[in-house]
Amino acid sequence: MEVGITHEGERTTQQYDAPVSIATVLEKMEIPPSTVLTVVDGQIVPHTSTITGDLEIELIIVSSGG
Repeated sequence: MEVGITHEGERTTQQYDAPVSIATVLEKMEIPPSTVLTVVDGQIVPHTSTITGDLEIELIIVSSGG
């Protein structure tokens, strides 16, 4: 299956043969999960969600500070 990822205006793809968690996708991209929100079809989804087929996800940077 193909997972399309848009992050900071750039789109990349990853290929997987078996279901994979969003956390694993982030790990492969070396993106700490605490730094992004994952959006699928306009909805925020947990990083623990499992991808079972072709999917497009968007990563939104979360910033915090004081």
